[in-house]
Amino acid sequence: MNQFSAGPKTHPVQWSWQRIARRIRVPLGFLTAAIYLVEAARREPHFAAIALSLALVVPGLALRAAAAGTVEKNRELTVTGPYAYSRNPLYLGSALITSGFALALFSWPMAVLLAVGFTVIYVPVIAAEEKFLRATFPEFDSYCRQTPRFFPRMTLARHHEEKGGAPRSGFSFGLYLKHREYNALLGATLLYLSLLYLRPALETIPHLPR
Repeated sequence: MNQFSAGPKTHPVQWSWQRIARRIRVPLGFLTAAIYLVEAARREPHFAAIALSLALVVPGLALRAAAAGTVEKNRELTVTGPYAYSRNPLYLGSALITSGFALALFSWPMAVLLAVGFTVIYVPVIAAEEKFLRATFPEFDSYCRQTPRFFPRMTLARHHEEKGGAPRSGFSFGLYLKHREYNALLGATLLYLSLLYLRPALETIPHLPR
């Protein structure tokens, strides 16, 4: 969901997995990326898989961009744009991107690692964020009843239908920049370049093990 910039406060000794997951998700992401690059350096580029992965990565990036340009963290409960169809469009976009890069590498062990890592981290993070939003916004329970937590509904929520027509996304490029969502696009671009050129580049260096 990621509709707030700072997680719910807990007692200093209350080290729940939700709190740990929120703290380690960024460094764990860098560690996972490093492992991914090691695997990319060990494997020949699989061009068909890389091309197919775009069908997941591009929509994932677009969904994250739309969500980041819509959400007003900590100020209001966002229920328009992508949030009218899923309560967690940012994380859904991340799941699409992760699945795409698992496909692009064409490695079952890496795919399992990415899937387990995503589940272990983001399930408790989503639960923690929902706890915060439920305590902060009285209308959150009504929103939950009409909007799925993760996988999107294909039709408008009833309260949007009653107001007539699709909800306006209210996309703001300023919000997109404020939330630094361009980092996702930059990271995806660098990973694709690594998939295509990292191993061939290393093979030009003499005395490196093949």
